[in-house]
Amino acid sequence: MEELEKLKRELKDLNAEYAKIKDVPAEKRGEFGRELNAKKTEILNRIKEAEDAMLDAEVKPLDITAPCSPNEPLPEVYSVFEGSEHPLMTELDRVIEIYQLMGFDVVESRQLDDEFHMFDSLNFAKEHPARDGYDTFRTEEGLIPPAHTSTMQHRVLKAYKHNLEEGKEIAVVVPGRVYRNEDVDATHEHTFYQCEGVYVSKNCTLGNMLGILREFFEKYYEQKLNIRTQPGYFPFTEPSLEFMIEKPKALGGKKGDFLEMLGCGMIHPNVLKMAGIDPTEYHGFAWGGGIDRLVMLRYGLKDVRNFESGNLNFLKEF
Repeated sequence: MEELEKLKRELKDLNAEYAKIKDVPAEKRGEFGRELNAKKTEILNRIKEAEDAMLDAEVKPLDITAPCSPNEPLPEVYSVFEGSEHPLMTELDRVIEIYQLMGFDVVESRQLDDEFHMFDSLNFAKEHPARDGYDTFRTEEGLIPPAHTSTMQHRVLKAYKHNLEEGKEIAVVVPGRVYRNEDVDATHEHTFYQCEGVYVSKNCTLGNMLGILREFFEKYYEQKLNIRTQPGYFPFTEPSLEFMIEKPKALGGKKGDFLEMLGCGMIHPNVLKMAGIDPTEYHGFAWGGGIDRLVMLRYGLKDVRNFESGNLNFLKEF
């Protein structure tokens, strides 16, 4: 590169010499001009050789995000460290493991879905406000990034219906990423993770569901917990409940402090019918709750936005 720049400067200086031809005696102008032309040809040939050599040379890719060039020492402000798994993924694996030990299969949710699985198959009325395009994200093609993992419930019921025909139950959990039209703050995010649970058998009850959920939270927080429910509303369950646990002692919880953790209830007969399951013969329950909040409570975190921020100082704590 330095040689090429030097040759280009020589060519520039040489071109300036041509302006002196008018000052050369007439009988010497021809010889003067021929010498200039010979020098110019030589320099141009050398420039071409230098450019060809650069094209043939092995050029190392440049990483524009690097804090220094490959030949310079790394500034002290930067430190090289081994990466680790994201805390949400670590805790999601823990959640899945607990359910698997309880006998549940695992089906991953989708990143995009359609109107039928998002609303119709879940007993949402045609005029339900959640169908409003301003209340959830939609693509230009009319697809919907799932606002809840319940969007997989119809698929799970149909895919595992053979279990019922074989005298077994349907027991599946569905982890996945969900998207909401939320005003983002310390406790709300537009992108987060949920885990859905679906259970169907001939004689299951709300009591079975509450026992499963209590067992899960006690395993997750590694302590005995009191639970509480209160009425809720979801189009795809009837009755619908909001499930609460006593705030874990590790988080400063005192007796009588309860936290709402998820929504749940008995699967609505219309949802079972849509999947080809006879609600007079089979019963089911379902629940869904956020993974991000589980992790926040487990580690005493105050701001949900840290999970999606890419803040290395935060992630290095895990």
